[in-house]
Amino acid sequence: MPFQLPTFAHRVFRYRSTRITSEGLQFLIFVLAIGIAAINTGNNLFYLLLAMMLSFILISGIAAEYCLRRLEVRRHVPDLLFINTPVTAALVVKNQKSLLTSFSLTLSDVGDDQSVSPSIELHSLLPGASRVLTYQLTPTHRGRLLLSGVRISTEFPFGLFTKRAFYSREDTVVVCPEIQPVHERLLRGLFAAGYEQAVHRRGHGSDLYNLRLYQAGDDSRSIHWPTTARTSQLTIRETEAEEQRRAIICVPTSIPMSHDVSFERAVSLAASLVQHLTHHNYSIQLRLGSERSSFGQGEAHRLDLLRMLGLCQRITPTADSMRQDNWTDAHSEVDGGGTVVVIQAWSDSETGETELPWILIDGVLIPGTAHAA
Repeated sequence: MPFQLPTFAHRVFRYRSTRITSEGLQFLIFVLAIGIAAINTGNNLFYLLLAMMLSFILISGIAAEYCLRRLEVRRHVPDLLFINTPVTAALVVKNQKSLLTSFSLTLSDVGDDQSVSPSIELHSLLPGASRVLTYQLTPTHRGRLLLSGVRISTEFPFGLFTKRAFYSREDTVVVCPEIQPVHERLLRGLFAAGYEQAVHRRGHGSDLYNLRLYQAGDDSRSIHWPTTARTSQLTIRETEAEEQRRAIICVPTSIPMSHDVSFERAVSLAASLVQHLTHHNYSIQLRLGSERSSFGQGEAHRLDLLRMLGLCQRITPTADSMRQDNWTDAHSEVDGGGTVVVIQAWSDSETGETELPWILIDGVLIPGTAHAA
């Protein structure tokens, strides 16, 4: 029972709590002095003053409770956040009371049982009115951020007590790794390998890809007339699409706890590469341990990859996980070609500890690029 009491008290006082202010403490001491004087002297004026002061305490509790009642709170926050990157979040608070105004409100957003926003003051909220309040949200840890609710407090009307109410409003957002500039040496090695691994396929372009017989539904403008005249059969000219480069970014997840900082750097570097290569029209696939994405391009695919990186977890190395993470010779296992970039935060053959990841492009270590993260 003694171990369950703190949890029970936390649940009870989470939604409603009252704290005394420094002015309120002085007021209570004065009330106590007036009460002692009234008992010792029997003076009716002291009793009258004591009753008036006690009524202030009662009125303060009732007025504060009505200020905090029947408030509706909504939150607007982006689906994806980035470490150490501030974003603008909004709280919409509405007074659902039909007659009473709420005064002197202070709001703070709560995530993981602690405030994640600065206190936002609202002097008054008329009956039926709503206000939009914005604040800067700067996450500091990667992963899921649970925003559990909004804490509203008031010291109305006399400032003797701070009464708090907790409005549950759960939202879960994904915090992605921090995006940082990529090392120039890594970019040179990546682009050089990317041109060698360009994928040739049919599509819109100017170079000849193939000649084939005409089929129903083909565009007549694609008929290759010299071949048609020579063979007496309608022949279609297929063009080769513009050069497309593909990249496979591999981040092993079997990392000891002692290399947790290096793993976070590797994840951040992978996110930075995804951001950079997307802007250069690469078709990207991401492999995190045994998890892998499909090849894709564009903004939607970039957000999916960043979400994967934001949610990936380090696991304790085992024989199976180390075998799945072995991408040092992965180029032969990639279907359709592509540049393989391995961001290795730890190796079992490594001597000593380091907080900087190793980077390999098509199995070749890129020297000096460990500082790219």
